[in-house]
Amino acid sequence: MHSERIILGIDPGTQVMGYGLIAVKGKKIELITLDVFKFSSKEDHALRLKKIFESVLGLIDLYHPDELAIEAPFFGKNVQSMLKLGRAQGVAMAAALYRDIPIFEYSPRKIKQSITGKGAASKEQVAAMLKHLINMPIDVIPLDATDAIAAAICHYMQNDNSSSEKKFTGWKNFIDQNPKRVNAP
Repeated sequence: MHSERIILGIDPGTQVMGYGLIAVKGKKIELITLDVFKFSSKEDHALRLKKIFESVLGLIDLYHPDELAIEAPFFGKNVQSMLKLGRAQGVAMAAALYRDIPIFEYSPRKIKQSITGKGAASKEQVAAMLKHLINMPIDVIPLDATDAIAAAICHYMQNDNSSSEKKFTGWKNFIDQNPKRVNAP
């Protein structure tokens, strides 16, 4: 890892997607921006996925991040929700891969543990800890945005990139590391 870099954090979602960017200069973290994209639940799911792709691509083209840290889908009881969330994550990853941005995927538990020390921390606890880490006013920031910044900071805190978390540098690399997720014709 080089000492100066920009990390884009994404908290994927099909109705609300959080994003945040940090600049890392040596051991110092600076907040660049954070917010959410909101997508209409009345709009066709495929069109929302297209907007997610375009939104992430727009962030990449505007801020030129060196890396993408993204929250992995969690396993919930609602299979349809999990499927839609996985699709949102996939198109966000596709946008990064389209611009040759390396992707680092972290479980929600890993992100929470990196920020608060507790893997079962609430979104509010993560936001409160971020207030102290990067001096941001949490009372006016959507929790999806703070989750995205938490993913970026979690990635920054991981000194050993040979960890169990997944890194993808292109479509071929993704397929090589995930042969069971690809359906052969």
